[in-house]
Amino acid sequence: MSNRLEGKVLVAQGGGPTPVINQSVVGVALEARKFSQVTSIYGALHGVSGIVGENFVDLTRETTHNLERVAGTPSSGLLSTRDKPDEEYCARMFKVMQAHDIRYFFYVGGNDSSDTVRIVNEQAKAANYELRAIHIPKTIDNDLEENDHCPGFGSAARFVAQAFMGVNLDNRALQGVYIGVVMGRHAGFLTASSALAQKYFDDGPHLIYLPERHFIMENFLADVDRVYQKHGLCTIAVSEGIAAPDGTAMITKLLGTEERDSHGNIQLSGTGALGDLLSNEIRKGLGIKRVRSDTFGYLQRSFMGIQSDRDSHEAREVAEKAVQYAMWDNVDGSVAIKRPVLDYSVDYQLVPIDNVAGKTRHMPDNFMNEAGNGVTQDFLSYCRPLLGSNFPEPHRLRAPKVAKILHQ
Repeated sequence: MSNRLEGKVLVAQGGGPTPVINQSVVGVALEARKFSQVTSIYGALHGVSGIVGENFVDLTRETTHNLERVAGTPSSGLLSTRDKPDEEYCARMFKVMQAHDIRYFFYVGGNDSSDTVRIVNEQAKAANYELRAIHIPKTIDNDLEENDHCPGFGSAARFVAQAFMGVNLDNRALQGVYIGVVMGRHAGFLTASSALAQKYFDDGPHLIYLPERHFIMENFLADVDRVYQKHGLCTIAVSEGIAAPDGTAMITKLLGTEERDSHGNIQLSGTGALGDLLSNEIRKGLGIKRVRSDTFGYLQRSFMGIQSDRDSHEAREVAEKAVQYAMWDNVDGSVAIKRPVLDYSVDYQLVPIDNVAGKTRHMPDNFMNEAGNGVTQDFLSYCRPLLGSNFPEPHRLRAPKVAKILHQ
């Protein structure tokens, strides 16, 4: 059709990697090939910094076979960046796009990435330059507004749940207190997914602490003591973003100082300090000697072999829908995943970019228990389908005990 916008496609990835983000890039590349108005498909290396530096690869000349292999590989195939563009930065990006005749821009990312799409789109309109800019959602934090869930979350949640299954088995064998620190600065969805590890009545995590609820040390120690007295062990899932009632991050409160990352955010769990500090509080406050902690860190973002099949399919399809909205409908915005029914179907809608850009979605109250140390059945029903099929489950020996002879 003559009224369709003709030119190049540019796709990029931003922020933290996920197990399925490459599905979205490949979805853009393969879907865009179907449209005659597309002259070439470029991928920007290292996200927005690659756009400014004109570091592009020509995905038009990549084989379909290899694209499909990359789609099934975790982490960011186009590499990523933590740059958070301002107006001036976006102006430099826009200048590069004009020079290369980029007419379709797809950015796969979270909150900051959606805000970048918003700024670029506004600059194109101000310059009277025809450009379709669409944000494709991704984040293991599951914290984008307008979305029932985000691509990347289901696979990362599957990893967290399976990791805690292993922790349950280990902690049952050699009893003690275990703390697993999970990513989640402001939203607790990923930490909450640890509850899917529970099968038997005494399985952990017995306690789950999320950023949406105030963390009070006295209550924490009382919770741990109660569970430990009952089971002889205690398994705990803690979000890196837990904070005191005054809003101070617990890692800052316990350390007495704070470190900040390149975005100015408080460094939460990169060093493993939060788990160590909470472990020390348990040893001092309760006198329990065997206390261990792990910080999951990068493991939950790019672990091979744990992709949820449902998450993979949706990460691909949400990108295909983004291309279709841009090509067929000639519109901008952010593609959102909707769930018309709880169990289970999805639909995709294009929503205004302002509804998503720079905003954070939190765990709703009905997903968390009133005590602030666990999740509800509503959350389990919401989360379980996202982890995909063939979800493993542990098993215990059921053999009867043999009667004692010497120790009656």
